[in-house]
Amino acid sequence: MTTKVIELFSNIWQHYLEVTPSAKKVHQLLGSGNDVINDHVAYRTFNLAKVNLDKLAAHLLTLGYKECGEYHFKAKKLYAKHFEHSDNTMPKVFISELLVEQLSEQAQTIIHKLVANIDEKIITQYDFLYSGKSWDISFADYQTLLAESEYAAWLSAWGYRANHFTVSINHLENFDCINTVNDTLKTHGFALNAIGGEIKGDQSVMLEQSSTLADKALVEFADKAVEIPSCFYEFAKRYPTEEGDLYTGFVAASADKIFASTNAV
Repeated sequence: MTTKVIELFSNIWQHYLEVTPSAKKVHQLLGSGNDVINDHVAYRTFNLAKVNLDKLAAHLLTLGYKECGEYHFKAKKLYAKHFEHSDNTMPKVFISELLVEQLSEQAQTIIHKLVANIDEKIITQYDFLYSGKSWDISFADYQTLLAESEYAAWLSAWGYRANHFTVSINHLENFDCINTVNDTLKTHGFALNAIGGEIKGDQSVMLEQSSTLADKALVEFADKAVEIPSCFYEFAKRYPTEEGDLYTGFVAASADKIFASTNAV
């Protein structure tokens, strides 16, 4: 079972690197040539029955993952859950879904059209979590979504791939402080997401997070190719609970700011 999980995330990582080349540089910088432990991977989807959160989660549940927490983001019109594997060395997975019915009729029409174009068979295939987008969307429709929901626009352009990977600071050999990680990244020219401060959360909520701003990569829209934000790299430092184990959940207020790492501004 663990071998299958490792294989799945290896494929997801390679697909992520195709549009996030900076991640490899960050990986080498913080890992000093050694492997970096991945705290979690994040996914985005729509809450439409065909591709909702549960459809993505089904791929994980068959590999030994369990649902471990749920989160609400009212301002961004999102609902999310996170999943953990029975082997705690495997990455956690954070899946969010956009509450499509809360968007304008124009945005809903665009999204329903995209989802209608997905072949049902693709959704249950092994490689769905790194399949990208299986629809065409015009740049004008992308911009329409962007004006209303950056989340929806990103998903319409990139489809089903990891939105970000996350370095576990707790497992780094040469770093144990998020401030030092951030300073090292900035010294080497990486831009960080400063919305809500460069560090989201603190020891009181048992989780500190920071992230790079997303790379930019070329997307082939139906009518033109345009360079837009792709994916980013996150960094997480976890603190022990009263029981002495590292906290494994997420902090909604912090995650809300992390979403902004793919903003197109």
